[in-house]
Amino acid sequence: MRSRYSAYVLGLEDYLLATWHASTRPAALDLGTGPAAKWLGLDVKARTEAGDAATVEFVARCRIGGRAQRLHEVSRFVREDGRWFYVDGLID
Repeated sequence: MRSRYSAYVLGLEDYLLATWHASTRPAALDLGTGPAAKWLGLDVKARTEAGDAATVEFVARCRIGGRAQRLHEVSRFVREDGRWFYVDGLID
């Protein structure tokens, strides 16, 4: 989760797509379109792991166009061939 947050901060679309599970991965992210987000921090609230499945609850804070935003999500991950992949998330 932390590496994906860092990839959003740095605008590393290739990394984000490579760590996104093929079953839910979009064709592109286009992070460069629209107003740029200035990421301010990540707070991991909880995590669970059961075999090759995991969830991570987090709050990420950013500023877009001078306005503070927060993203509160519970993300699902799966492990395949020893690597973790983001599947999807439920936004609160």
